[in-house]
Amino acid sequence: MEMSMEQIKATEHVTRKKGGLRTMPFIIANETIEKVANVGLHVNMTLYLLNEYHLDPSTAAIVIFLWNALSNFIPLFGAFLSDSFLGRFHVIAWGTVIDLLGLVVLWLTAILRNARPPDCHGELCAGPSGGQFLFLFSSLALMAVGAGGIRPCSFAFAADQINNPENPQNQRIMKSFFNWYYVSVGLSVMISVVFIVYIQVKAGWIVGFGIPVGLMLLSSVMFFLGSFMYVKMKPNKSLLTGFAQVISATWKNRHLDLPPKNSDMWYFHSGSNLVQPTDKARFLNKACVIKNREKDLDTCGMAIDPWCLCTVRKVEELKAVIKVLPIWSAGIILSMSISQHIFPVVQAGTMDRVVLNLEIPATSFVAFGILTLTIWVAIYDRVLVPFLSKYAKGGLTIKQRMGIGLVLSCLATAVAALVERKRRNEAIREGFMNNPKGVVNMSAMWLVPQYCITGLAEAFNYIGQIEFYYSQFPKSMASIAIALFSLGMGVGNLLGSLIVKVVEDGTRGRGKISWLSSNLNQGHYDYYYALLTLLSFVNVFYFFLCSWAYGGTEDIMTWDEEDDTKL
Repeated sequence: MEMSMEQIKATEHVTRKKGGLRTMPFIIANETIEKVANVGLHVNMTLYLLNEYHLDPSTAAIVIFLWNALSNFIPLFGAFLSDSFLGRFHVIAWGTVIDLLGLVVLWLTAILRNARPPDCHGELCAGPSGGQFLFLFSSLALMAVGAGGIRPCSFAFAADQINNPENPQNQRIMKSFFNWYYVSVGLSVMISVVFIVYIQVKAGWIVGFGIPVGLMLLSSVMFFLGSFMYVKMKPNKSLLTGFAQVISATWKNRHLDLPPKNSDMWYFHSGSNLVQPTDKARFLNKACVIKNREKDLDTCGMAIDPWCLCTVRKVEELKAVIKVLPIWSAGIILSMSISQHIFPVVQAGTMDRVVLNLEIPATSFVAFGILTLTIWVAIYDRVLVPFLSKYAKGGLTIKQRMGIGLVLSCLATAVAALVERKRRNEAIREGFMNNPKGVVNMSAMWLVPQYCITGLAEAFNYIGQIEFYYSQFPKSMASIAIALFSLGMGVGNLLGSLIVKVVEDGTRGRGKISWLSSNLNQGHYDYYYALLTLLSFVNVFYFFLCSWAYGGTEDIMTWDEEDDTKL
């Protein structure tokens, strides 16, 4: 039963009394504290696996890659669950609780001595048993599931609170929001990789894992305290079914000829702004063609069989997802390159890490990339955008920023290859060929440039990706838009684990030492980085091709947002 116009207006009036900037401390606190609690664990998990579970670097890298992949795959399910069934608030709430449970289980692996392998005796180190691995992986899986509820929904949920199409400055406000929201997350990540990692290294794992548990508990309390103020968009229960209906109707109508653009044979609901489909992915347009009004529509003008006839809007929603997939796929290689955390950590462990009489943990150098990202976004949003708006109608386009990010990722891996070659040559010169733990006379600050360039690449491409997906989808699909970004990171991590495995097996044998040997000085990590550079270079041209094929980004200026409110 549909609501009357008076009811809709009354609902909108009540909705506007909620939300606004006053909700941001509660929502952003949940996201940022979750990042502080979890990201440091992702970074420092490298040392935990190497030192406490006695894994070699390549095996630890595969575990980290797979954990990151799972943490980024599950948000896609969380997004569909949010947009189609439960709503964003409830998915975030459940994700917060599950994430807290996962952190508690990980804390127990540090508290319970039998949950880990016994200490090494000299150079003899026993590996973890199946039960110990299972207990560890259960904590990682719970944290991944929790992240699957929080990450795809928090961004869209926060946008729901401040998005007001009636405000003439709404587009500018939302664009600034995209940047500063990402900065807030970046700052929380930087705090995590500097302070949480430092505490874990200096105070031990029991204290180091206990602090994230406390932070996540605080995050949960903050989120639930603001629940009475939130704008809570109701889910569109027909979203997943709608996609299936469009595919079914397209197949059943595959032999139909498409009517002219201004024909009255296109099916849409009364009052909809989408009265005819766009020309992209035209084969799907057959799903919204009315063959016979008397047989296809009931007395109220509704489709008798939605599996044979769909609205123009349903068709365009599916087309929106399909159209962005090529550009989305171009971000997979970037995600793989940016996720190369474990090998620089192992490199830093063999270099001089003393800076200004302070020894920096090997896992904290990633903070330089996050700091670069944060500073650049601030400069771009507050200085460059106002300057460029006079000449380029608002600065660089979304796709231009994404392309610049991909080019920078090539440069980052190339620099990483050169730095590793210099480190390896220095280690051999100093006689550390057979001593992988020997510290070379070379500052770990040599690793900073590759982190900074990676931070710039992330600032350009990742923020551009999020804004691109969000702008191409209706508001009711916002969580799915953000989940696509997470899915790309997940596939990138999965690809990263595959490449590590292929390189490890393919370069070892017949008396040869693997490029990714546990002894960095005998291996060739510089060759591995060079391989990533080649893949990134090819990916840049692939993105340019996809961007050209996609064309303009403004085919649909409005997605019937009043329908979203009504739903």
